[in-house]
Amino acid sequence: MGLTKKKAEGDLKTPKGSFNFRYLMYRSDRISNIRTKLKKIKIKKKFGWCDDASSNDYNKLIQFPFKKKAERLYLKENVYDLVLVMNYNVNPILKNKGSAIFLHLANKKFSSTKGCIAIKKKDFLKILPSINKKTKIVIF
Repeated sequence: MGLTKKKAEGDLKTPKGSFNFRYLMYRSDRISNIRTKLKKIKIKKKFGWCDDASSNDYNKLIQFPFKKKAERLYLKENVYDLVLVMNYNVNPILKNKGSAIFLHLANKKFSSTKGCIAIKKKDFLKILPSINKKTKIVIF
């Protein structure tokens, strides 16, 4: 689920590279006792992530109501119960280079994402305590 790097042809894909994690967002109503060395942000019902390149909030956490296009983070489905925000396209943020690139939970069918990386909840919780600001995820 998550929006991604767009090729000129309009294809969506996971960006290649080595990225740190910025912070963890999570659903406190579904998951408690989270062990992490990263900053934690509770996902609220109005939270979203801007994926509208015409917005000054592109590739940033936003709150609804929001006038531009944005993806909701508070979902009925559990995929965003735990979200690690990757340090992708953030400094500087380049329009149309990609937004909402996360490590998050996979759904039961392990459906493909639009650029994110999705893993099982038990695996996410297993690795989370060892992840810090210096931890890198390498995508190739």
